[in-house]
Amino acid sequence: MREHPNGFHVAFVGNPNCGKTTLFNAITGARLKVANWPGVTVEKKEGTVEFEDEKLILIDTPGIYSLSTYTIEEKVTRNCILDDDIEVIVNVVDASSLERNLYLTLQLLELGKPIVMALNMMDVVEERGMEIDMHRLPEMLCDIPIVPVSAIKKRGLDILLHAIIHHKEAVTLGEVFSYSDALEDKIKKLEVIMAAKYPNHSSARWHAIKLLEDDEEVSEEHPVDVSRIVDKSYSRQIIQAKYSYIDDIIKECLFNKSAKEAGTDRIDAILTHPVFGVPCFLIIMALVFLLTFTLGDWIKGFLEIFLEWLQQTVSVLFDSAHVAVWLKGLVVDGIIAGVGGILTFLPNIIILFIALAVLEDSGYMARVAYVMDGIMGKLGLSGKAFLPMILGFGCTVPAIMATRALETPKDRRRTMLITPFMSCSARLPIYVLFSGLFFGKWAAVVSFSMYVLGILVALATAFIANLFDKKKNKNNLLIELPEYKRPNLRSIRIYVWNKVKDYLTKAGTTIFIASIIVWFALNIGPRGFVGEPADSFAAIVAKVIAPALKPCGLNMWEVVVALFAGVSAKEVVVTSFTVLFSNAVNGASLYDSIKSVYPTFTAANALALMVFCLLYTPCLATIATIKKESESIKFTLLSMLFQIGVAFAMSTLIFNIARLFVG
Repeated sequence: MREHPNGFHVAFVGNPNCGKTTLFNAITGARLKVANWPGVTVEKKEGTVEFEDEKLILIDTPGIYSLSTYTIEEKVTRNCILDDDIEVIVNVVDASSLERNLYLTLQLLELGKPIVMALNMMDVVEERGMEIDMHRLPEMLCDIPIVPVSAIKKRGLDILLHAIIHHKEAVTLGEVFSYSDALEDKIKKLEVIMAAKYPNHSSARWHAIKLLEDDEEVSEEHPVDVSRIVDKSYSRQIIQAKYSYIDDIIKECLFNKSAKEAGTDRIDAILTHPVFGVPCFLIIMALVFLLTFTLGDWIKGFLEIFLEWLQQTVSVLFDSAHVAVWLKGLVVDGIIAGVGGILTFLPNIIILFIALAVLEDSGYMARVAYVMDGIMGKLGLSGKAFLPMILGFGCTVPAIMATRALETPKDRRRTMLITPFMSCSARLPIYVLFSGLFFGKWAAVVSFSMYVLGILVALATAFIANLFDKKKNKNNLLIELPEYKRPNLRSIRIYVWNKVKDYLTKAGTTIFIASIIVWFALNIGPRGFVGEPADSFAAIVAKVIAPALKPCGLNMWEVVVALFAGVSAKEVVVTSFTVLFSNAVNGASLYDSIKSVYPTFTAANALALMVFCLLYTPCLATIATIKKESESIKFTLLSMLFQIGVAFAMSTLIFNIARLFVG
């Protein structure tokens, strides 16, 4: 593992959401190296920093709750910190959730390695009026250095680095904490056995405890005969003993927390209620999308006016400069109309991301997974599988990557199959455009129904897959339920800016290129440039495929072109319609243009189109991520075919039902 012989390795270890990566980034800055851990697809980050004439190689490990391994990320972290090259472990702890974080701390202390605790989020502790006894806490944790830090505000970083450099002495939890006499007797006997067979082993006590817990990986990696000592798994007794000691630590070291806990409990009594939890989630999301449409569409109107002015101005300038007709068409009707049309939806996107960031930073999103655990359990998955689905509201690519947190390859693949059905932000422009054109004041309701439909289709797919699963397994949910907190404006700003930057980057690259390709495909035919898009290569191919979409009301060659283009990025569906109906600049004229070409295109057709865009093959970036995470081309291709089949079936069903009401 050692790559830098002229420095010593430091592993950053902590629970998910403890601020570990934020702290790591604050220390290393841009000096990062990102790669995959050997043999797995989980990314690792390495950063180098020089301090007090010492070179430190810092390693950011995936967040874990304990050293019992179930997921890929947990295995990666455990293997990293057990590596002899790791000379110091920095245990990053969320000071505002001290009790939850200390279980991992006690396990790390049993490794017998040098440990420094970075007590993060101390600013949050102060805001809540809580107090931590910084004299008694180290005493109860083997006198390890405990450094108060704030990763977000970059406080205490130099003190932490100083502690890392000057604290290389191994610690032993047994000096301040012990199990029952019976367990301690077994641990000592197992240590003797381990020492005899593996004399150079650096964590004999920890391995002895893991043997008592019947840890399969430890037994396989260091096989010893323990049949005379270990007659059953002592996991429950060991866990109970640790939590009992944690209770003692909290009583002696943490003050003024009860009021905050009471407030959290009162809110959770409603939001995590077995009956009212799911309706509360739906109501909250409905309010999010109502805000997204009402405020977003108001701002969007000003951008549409600007876009119309820009097109007219450029057109006049090109005419006065006698620019070639084809070049004028490419710039005005292709690039400006295509890319500009997507940028007009930026207000809706920003509002959606702000709302999602507030819900996540406040601590609510973790509750959603908890609330959904019962439903997901009936589908053969845990509530943890709902977390990638929630991430899918933003972007499907990180949502697919988040399936790494699931325990088994089967669960990961099943979640990869259903996550693309969630409405990512790239689909939002499609909903905004067509619901606004065809559903008037009900636009927000129709768009929100797409999000609900995506969830229902995903759950139905998981349910059907579970019916055919002969090896059903019980999934236990272990997830953090942090206290509610006031969202941090800086965190929200960074989150939203990163998402907006990605959106603008996509508009300037993928959508820009797609707009040009679509324009040429619609303006070049067998005899060169054509006067009508209907004579183009794109139309010729699309007209062959279009009849197959008649059952779902989408048998128009323009729709086929838009759907094919949308595989590059879902926003390109909107771009394609704008280019196809190039005489349309704002919403009203686009509606008139569509109706002038297809008078029978009604709200039922628009609804079917939105459903098809919701459910059919995801974008190329998502497809590539599914292939990478599943490590299977076959699974990737089958999932694409399945999604197309579901899209066709659902859009057909909804189209035929909808036209009974709208004609």
